[in-house]
Amino acid sequence: MLILTFKTPVNCLCISPFIRPNREKLSRSQNGFICYNPSSKVGLLSSNLQSCCITNPISASLTKTIDDTTTDYNTKIRRFCEVGNLKNAMQVLYSSKRSRLDSETYCSVLQLCADCKSLVDGKKVHSIIRDNVIVIDGVLGSKLAFMYVTCGDLKEGRRVFDTIANEKVFMWNFLMNEYSKVGDFKESVHLFNKMIQLGVYVDSYTFSCVLKCLAALGSIKDGPLVHGYLLKLGFGCYSNVVNSLITFYFKCGKVDNARKLFDEMNDRDVVSWNSMISGYVTNGLAEKGLEIFIEMLNSDFDVDLATMVTVLSGCANCGAGALVFGRTVHTLAMKSGFNKEITFNNTLLDMYSKCGDLDSAVRVFEKMGKRSVVSWTSMIAGYAREGESDGAIRLFCAMEREGVKPDVFAITSILHACARDGPVEIGKDVHDYIKEHNMQSNLFVCNALMDMYAKCGSMKDAESVFSEMSMKDIVSWNTMIGGYSKNCFPNEALNLFVAMIQELEPDGITMACILPACASLAALERGREIHGYILRNGYSTDRHVVNAIIDMYAKCGALVLARLLFDMIPKKDIYSWTVMIAGYGMHGFGSEAIATFNDMRHAGIEPDEVSFISLLSACTHSGLVDEGLRFFNIMRYECKIEPKLEHYVCMVDLLSRSGNLSKAYRFIEMMPIAPNATIWRALLSSCRIHHDVKLAEKVAEHLFELEPENKGSYILLANIYAEAEKWEEVKKMRDKISRSGVQNNQGCSWIEIKGKVNIFTAVGNAHPQANKIESLLKKLRLKMEKEEGHRPKIRYTLINADEMENEVALCGHSEQLAMAFGILSLPRGKTVIQVTKNLRVCSECHEMAKFISKKARKEIVLRDSNRFHHFKDGHCSCRGFW
Repeated sequence: MLILTFKTPVNCLCISPFIRPNREKLSRSQNGFICYNPSSKVGLLSSNLQSCCITNPISASLTKTIDDTTTDYNTKIRRFCEVGNLKNAMQVLYSSKRSRLDSETYCSVLQLCADCKSLVDGKKVHSIIRDNVIVIDGVLGSKLAFMYVTCGDLKEGRRVFDTIANEKVFMWNFLMNEYSKVGDFKESVHLFNKMIQLGVYVDSYTFSCVLKCLAALGSIKDGPLVHGYLLKLGFGCYSNVVNSLITFYFKCGKVDNARKLFDEMNDRDVVSWNSMISGYVTNGLAEKGLEIFIEMLNSDFDVDLATMVTVLSGCANCGAGALVFGRTVHTLAMKSGFNKEITFNNTLLDMYSKCGDLDSAVRVFEKMGKRSVVSWTSMIAGYAREGESDGAIRLFCAMEREGVKPDVFAITSILHACARDGPVEIGKDVHDYIKEHNMQSNLFVCNALMDMYAKCGSMKDAESVFSEMSMKDIVSWNTMIGGYSKNCFPNEALNLFVAMIQELEPDGITMACILPACASLAALERGREIHGYILRNGYSTDRHVVNAIIDMYAKCGALVLARLLFDMIPKKDIYSWTVMIAGYGMHGFGSEAIATFNDMRHAGIEPDEVSFISLLSACTHSGLVDEGLRFFNIMRYECKIEPKLEHYVCMVDLLSRSGNLSKAYRFIEMMPIAPNATIWRALLSSCRIHHDVKLAEKVAEHLFELEPENKGSYILLANIYAEAEKWEEVKKMRDKISRSGVQNNQGCSWIEIKGKVNIFTAVGNAHPQANKIESLLKKLRLKMEKEEGHRPKIRYTLINADEMENEVALCGHSEQLAMAFGILSLPRGKTVIQVTKNLRVCSECHEMAKFISKKARKEIVLRDSNRFHHFKDGHCSCRGFW
């Protein structure tokens, strides 16, 4: 943002020699306008400028030319103006346009044009003034400028203002205020500078206005200069000026400065208290804002509507912890009659929904006599926040039936509801509504649309919205990059990131979105490049970015680097700890994961449900059954966290992998929630490990019922039959798979060498070094058979062919190809081969990796879809728990 400097010869504020501090007392007239006492040397014009037509006497030369007829015209026009009859006043003005009417008459008509917001008539009056060659002096010029600005033509009003010599502070204040209303705060500040240079007497309203503009601009440098200047002029004791200063400092984040001003105030009003409450709330210090509110009540100050609305917003920001306080405020407001105000009720239901009491929000909503689009939007957002997308959608439909037209906020709220838990079809219906009502050009709507499609897994629809957008902001790019990363399109995310940096500068959110793509690909070199970009551009102070870097290194196999960065974080949040626990877990270091979990609790950070998922998963990957059961009970009974399906999956996996198949099955039967396919698949996988065919058949039936089109379940059961040499059953399963027509996921593996990613598939490999790779694998397989007596378990392949064909098929496993290529291509001195696979590693490749690590004297780090395997000297870190 451009930092404004005041246009003075010494580049700072100074007191003009023509300006004298005005410390006369102010009085307030009956119509509410502030004016000076008669003894004051400078008079303030009221906002309707009625006083301007009597402050300047008509010049002597003009009064001599006014005959009796002209006087009659003046009288008639003024009388019509007094009763607000613009039509008749204009008729008389037209009939007398050849006469030289006095300036006061023109001022009266222009004032009436301003009151009626009639720009057309105002322009006609201006035309008559020009035709009659009337001198536009300060008074008439001010009234003319006032008319134009009031009627909405700020540009013409400013042009007229610039042609007159105006030393009256009111018009300067009026124009400054109008520029601030249209958001042109820089021009408003420019007018203030010009006032200082011309020696125009300023008043308290001048400072209130310029401070508001500087606050909007975030001008931390210029605000204190104005503060010092107003103190020199003696305006430091004016409550409206101090209130504006308090607001300025809060908006610039200078909370202590604002508090100091408030504490030093001798004459506080309700605006002072409201400014403090609002300032604390908007600066993320809602609790302090509520404390100020209590102090206000104890000081016997009467609250107003703004007070109650701001306090409720503070309660909403505090969440569930402020629900009781919010209810108390609700009771107080009912006694004071504020509950009849729609603004209060809208804020009230928003407070209840954000504090987790959706039922109370619904009751407030149902009792509201009048509902605005804000009321409906708040309720829709409340349902979306609670994950009740059906309720949000019902409300949206009801709002349309009642004839309330949804605005941008309502549309984005319903899209967020669809994104949380709603089916994509509902989101598409909302998209159709957006097209029908020509809202697709709105940037916020398009961003919400993309977010909804991305969270529903429909990236093609998100791409369509993105490509049709005429204007994109950083949120648009981040939404798409994050969507690609979360929906397993890491290459697309990286390509879009490259395109983005050609268009605009990324931010911390971009970095947090792109790093998971590197993690998903295990693209360590690319991740390091982005880490370097983060360091060079100053994003390393963002905790979310640092957590994403740690996660990236852990998932790319660089666990030591991840721990090093973790230890460097001065203040770790729960996500930092959870990422580290998960990193240890997926590498098979269960004891280290438990130690990190205990360190987190000792640091005063209580675990959440995600922390326990990472911890239980770590116990599973390391075979720590007793520890897993203990932490599951700690979660339920000590931390009062109700287990979700993900926790139950971890427990079933933990029990079944350790051989407790019957116990795992009973555990599933006793679950308070219905098991999903993931739980049954975990048990079926363990049935294969422990060769329990009978239980496998029982479990498979549940899987076939839940996922009849998932080919993987049929193949898993067929493999179990094959290992038990039940060939008739194998044939039946193969026939069932063939009839189903369901395609199986193709296995692929990749390895990054010198920054280039090399991809291998089980079939159809067309790599330039394919012959060398196959030759090396054949030699290794023969050595493995000769030295360790290991022969491939051909029956596991389910290929109805001779033994030679099966051996060739086994050599085609993608992870073996990638490992062989790593041996052939690894730079000299590098001893670690890092391979990633999109599916779980098979037993044959697992044995081969152990053998290669011993014979080639290389450490192999293999990341499959489930976990990491570190192979070294013929051993694997998983110790069989995979």
